[in-house]
Amino acid sequence: MFFEYPYLLWLLAVPALLLLRYLWIEIKGRRPHMRVSRLDAWQAGGRSVFELIRHIPFVLRLAALCLIIVAIARPRSATQVEKVDTEGIDIIFAMDVSTSMLARDFSPDRLSAAKDIAIEFISQRPSDRMGIVVFAGESYTQCPLTTDRATLINLMKDVQTDLIEDGTAIGNGLATAVARMKDSDAKSRVVILLTDGVNNMGEIDPGMAAEIAKTYGIRVYTIGVGANGSAPYPIQTPWGIELRNVPVEIDEDLLKGIADGTGGRYFRATDNTKLAEIYAEIGQMEKTRTSVDSFPVYKDLFEGYAIAALVCLILELLISAILRRLP
Repeated sequence: MFFEYPYLLWLLAVPALLLLRYLWIEIKGRRPHMRVSRLDAWQAGGRSVFELIRHIPFVLRLAALCLIIVAIARPRSATQVEKVDTEGIDIIFAMDVSTSMLARDFSPDRLSAAKDIAIEFISQRPSDRMGIVVFAGESYTQCPLTTDRATLINLMKDVQTDLIEDGTAIGNGLATAVARMKDSDAKSRVVILLTDGVNNMGEIDPGMAAEIAKTYGIRVYTIGVGANGSAPYPIQTPWGIELRNVPVEIDEDLLKGIADGTGGRYFRATDNTKLAEIYAEIGQMEKTRTSVDSFPVYKDLFEGYAIAALVCLILELLISAILRRLP
């Protein structure tokens, strides 16, 4: 605690002088007296309670004066607070929404698992701008770069298959993600490209899209999702949905080439746990840069002293009124 106007504390000399004056009057001043022949009866009775109580109003008045002087000197406290300035990262999720993402080697399926884990990743990075691009036979932007976590998560939940022509246009998906990020002024720009197939559609070659990403300084982390060998895939039959094992085909060489060429890294996810670990590893590699600035936050404390002074004055009035009514 410190005082904004410490020189006003010299006024505490006034209540000190008043106390000395009061004591002088009590000892040497105008005290009522009378002469008696013997002191035995008076000495046996001791000091009355009234003799002690009658000093309380003066003590309270003196305390109120001291508290008022302290209050007008403006006592304050200072707390050191750290302000964290973040230098966020721009991240685009480029997600494959082809029908093969409905395979159930993940729980409940590849697309649902990818969405749930991506949402958890989004929730853990409040300082970054993020967006969503989806692709199948073609690509489009599901959500542009934003810091609105609620909107981003809701749009991630809305991602589904069958909204665009089926297929796997990896080049188109990557190119759309780069286009959404090329004008960003963020220090770090990242695309997380997730697919479970082989590029078989689209007018943009994946290698060319990777070159464009490299030109703009955008890192691409690629994730191939799918179990090794084959995976159960739901197929519509006249008797309802039937699960059939289909081969898992992921162009890992292409995904590694895209990642290596842009300074990113390729990952293979074979189940939910592995995919969650991959997102956690990417999160560690792409930590948000922070700078810390310290500054004091002040809090005025005079209200407490002013209230205490008011309480003392009220008590003084009450006790004085009571004493005047005593016989």
